Amino acid sequence: MISPGIYTRGMPSGYEIENLVRVFYPMANKTATDQKRACGELVYARIGKNKLAAGFRIGGECRAEWRAKPADERQAKRILARMVYDLLVQKTAFRPPWGMLTGVRPVRLLRNKQTQVGSAAAREYLVQGYDVSPEKYHLAAEVATVQRPFLQENAPDECSLYVSIPFCPTRCSYCSFVSQSIERQGALTEPYLERLDEELAQTGKIVKNLGLTLRTVYVGGGTPTALREKQLEKLLFSIGSHFDLSFVREYTVEAGRPDCTSFEKLLLLKQYGVSRVSINPQSMSDKVLSAIGRRHKAADILRCYEDALRAGHENVNMDVIAGLPEDTAETFHNTLQELLRLAPANLTVHTLTLKKGSHLSGERGSGGTNAPQMLQTAYPLLERAGYRPYYLYRQKGTPDNLENTGWAKPGMECLYNILIMEEVQSILSVGAGGVTKLVSQQGGIIKRTYNDKYPLEYLRQFPKVLQRKRGVEESYARILDTQAAR
Repeated sequence: MISPGIYTRGMPSGYEIENLVRVFYPMANKTATDQKRACGELVYARIGKNKLAAGFRIGGECRAEWRAKPADERQAKRILARMVYDLLVQKTAFRPPWGMLTGVRPVRLLRNKQTQVGSAAAREYLVQGYDVSPEKYHLAAEVATVQRPFLQENAPDECSLYVSIPFCPTRCSYCSFVSQSIERQGALTEPYLERLDEELAQTGKIVKNLGLTLRTVYVGGGTPTALREKQLEKLLFSIGSHFDLSFVREYTVEAGRPDCTSFEKLLLLKQYGVSRVSINPQSMSDKVLSAIGRRHKAADILRCYEDALRAGHENVNMDVIAGLPEDTAETFHNTLQELLRLAPANLTVHTLTLKKGSHLSGERGSGGTNAPQMLQTAYPLLERAGYRPYYLYRQKGTPDNLENTGWAKPGMECLYNILIMEEVQSILSVGAGGVTKLVSQQGGIIKRTYNDKYPLEYLRQFPKVLQRKRGVEESYARILDTQAAR
C-alpha cells in the first residue's frame, strides 16, 4: 500500500491538509523533508509569499499546481486544501463521498451553516465548496431535521452522565476501546467498582451543588453486563444512590454481548429503571462472528433479544458493522433483513474503522472495501421499514470515507447520542477513559477533563481523578455564572 510523506509549509499547522491526504492514503505520515530533497512518495502543500503550491510524486508520476495567494489567510488555506484534494482525486480516481470534509460532525457543520446563510446556501457551501456528494448532503440534512426538536428542548441547567465499565467477555478484533478481557483482568472489577462508587458520589455532589438537572444516563464500555449479577446490581444501586433520577428522560445500559447478558441481568436493569438497552450483534453470520473473535452464535443474539422483551424492555438498540472480515454484501443484507424482522426501536449502522488499537489494524489494508455497497443497500431498507436517521458521525481511518448512522423509529431516538454528538449539553463522565465535556449555552466545548485511560491506571491514579473532578465543579460554576449574566 502506498504511504506517501506529507510535507506542509507556510502555515501554523498542516493538520487539516494531513487529514485530507489520509482520506486517500490512510497510512501517510508527516515529513519534514520538502519535495526537492525527498526521496520516494510525497504529497506537498505550501503557502509562499505570493503563491500557493500543491503537488505529489507518487508511483513515478509527478504533478504540481500553483495559484496566486489571496490576502486572507483562511481563504488561502481553503484554496490550498482544494488544490491538494483535486490533485489526489485525479491521481486515485476516488471521489470521497464526504468530499473534503475531514471532521467528525458534519451535521453540526451543516446546521451552523443553515443558521448563518439559509438552507439553499448551506447546500451549495457543502456540495459545491467541499464536494460533498448529494446523497451524503441529503443524509446529513435529514438528520439535522430529526434532531431539531430535541436540541430546542435542551436547557442550560441540564446535564448527562456517562459511566464507563471497561470490561468485556473477550476483545473483538475490530475494537480499539480501552476495554479489558474480564477473563484476564477480572480481579480488577471489585476494586474498580469501589473507586467508581467514590467518583460517582463526588460527581453527584457536583450536580446537586450546582443545581443541575440530570436528563440522561449512559452506562457503556466495554460491556457493562460482563459484570457478575451482584456487581451489576452494586453499580446500579450506586448510580441511584448518588443521583436524583426522577427527571431522567433516558437511562441506557449497553448489554451488547449475548455471551454475558442473561435474562436475570436484563430483568435487573429494568427493575433499576433502565429504559433503553443496546444488544449489538454486529453480524448475524456465524462465520463473521467467528472471524471477529466473538464466541457466540447468531442464535444467541436472538435469544438475548427475546430475553430483553421478556424482561419488559421496549427500547432496544441493535448495532451492525459494514465491512467486517468474511462479510459480503449478501450476508450483510441478510443480517439487516433478520434484524428488521425483530423490529428493534433503534438500529445503528457502523462502518468498520481500522484503528491502531485494534487487532485488525495490522491485518487489513484501508479502502476498496464492500462497505459502500452495504450502506447503499442498508439505508433504503431501513427507510422502508419506518426508521429515520437521527444521529451521524465520522471517524478517522474509515475505509472509503464513510459514516456511522443511528436509525430509529419516530419517537424512539436516543437523546444521549444526539446530545453528545452535537455537543450541546455538558456530559459528566466517570470511570476509566471517561471524558467530561463542559458545554456553553450556545453550544461548543469550553473545557474537557480526561480520566486515566485504562482500569489499572485509573485505580493507581485515583486521587488525581478526584482532584480533577473538583476542578470540573469550579469550571462548571464559572460557566453557569457567565451564562446567567447574559
